[in-house]
Amino acid sequence: MSLPEIGVPLAGPMSGVNIIGDVTESIYKFILDGYDLKEQPPRLEEDLKFVPKDREEVIYVYMYRLSENEALKNRKRLRQAPVFMGNEPEEGGEVYYHRPPLMLDVYYLFCVHSKFRSDAERLLGWLMLRLHEATHVIYRPRKFILPDGREVDSLGRPYDPACTTDHDALWMEKVSLALVDDLTVGDAINLYSLHEAPYRPFVTYRARLALDGALVASSGGTTVRLPRLDNTAAPGTPEPARATPSGRMKSGAPIPGRRSPPGPQSHFLRRNADAEPDSED
Repeated sequence: MSLPEIGVPLAGPMSGVNIIGDVTESIYKFILDGYDLKEQPPRLEEDLKFVPKDREEVIYVYMYRLSENEALKNRKRLRQAPVFMGNEPEEGGEVYYHRPPLMLDVYYLFCVHSKFRSDAERLLGWLMLRLHEATHVIYRPRKFILPDGREVDSLGRPYDPACTTDHDALWMEKVSLALVDDLTVGDAINLYSLHEAPYRPFVTYRARLALDGALVASSGGTTVRLPRLDNTAAPGTPEPARATPSGRMKSGAPIPGRRSPPGPQSHFLRRNADAEPDSED
């Protein structure tokens, strides 16, 4: 595949550089907004070796691993971005191209600390029930940054995460959160040891998100050349002719002849229907 043939390629900044940090902040806010056990909410901490000196309760949220979502992996071909500025592209509107988003799985480690173990277990149970209610941690219009630096949504409006979402053509951004069993006890012990932190009971969660890259402005049309998809033979293997010199298509492969079944040769045995059945004495 060759690069798009455009008059002056103008690529903007990456649109999804802040999404991972936004997910972490959204998790913090979701936990604190739903806390109702005590008057003083727990402290949210990223440093696993932090230990409070008083009776303060702590919830540790640590992002420890990222991986590509292979189930939603796309080819890195440029395609038209769902951003419409002014008129439709068929009517001369501005057209932008981008590569498919990078689909990521982000893994978080959650553990708690309290002066008494029973209080820590109670806090961990509440945390799991609270996160179980999180069908999504981010649900907002998808943000695109144009090459000139403007932040817009898919409708071409100035980006506003609190705008109305009742438009059918508005592309939304949703980040889901799910409880997964990603770390073994041995892995967690090694992780705690690296941070010089005491071992604490833990749970792991996975957030699924998409990272958008830069938009490429098109001036004068864009052509993307795709590789041939009909030749699946090994390199260097001549492709058989599919048409005669006159242009008539050749017939397909000949129908295979009838094959004899495997096994020993049959002796054409048949049941004698006229024979009398054996009688018992």
